[in-house]
Amino acid sequence: MYNTIHVSVHATAPGSCRVTMAGDLDLYSAPTVRDTLHEARSDHGRVVVDCSRLSFIDCTGLSALLAAARTARDTGAELRLCAVPHALARLLRLSHTAGAFTIEPEPARRAPHHP
Repeated sequence: MYNTIHVSVHATAPGSCRVTMAGDLDLYSAPTVRDTLHEARSDHGRVVVDCSRLSFIDCTGLSALLAAARTARDTGAELRLCAVPHALARLLRLSHTAGAFTIEPEPARRAPHHP
């Protein structure tokens, strides 16, 4: 049985949305992600892709993200990645494709308060 991906789109402001992905972004789920990102980009000028709940990504999943970034750039839209997990960051680094994306920096983690 395939581990499916769950993708949701939530408007965050006029002309802006957040796409959240959870699960495996691979050969099986890439078409769903590609279609969802295309629709989100068509409906919103700014799309933030929350990758924090991705458990796996392969080269087909990376290809879906790259296609969305290319289309956004070509149409004057903005596509950003946020909460990039280690596996995706490593894949971007090894494939020399990190420059295709605007990656939002992680918010600074606050040190625990000790009285």
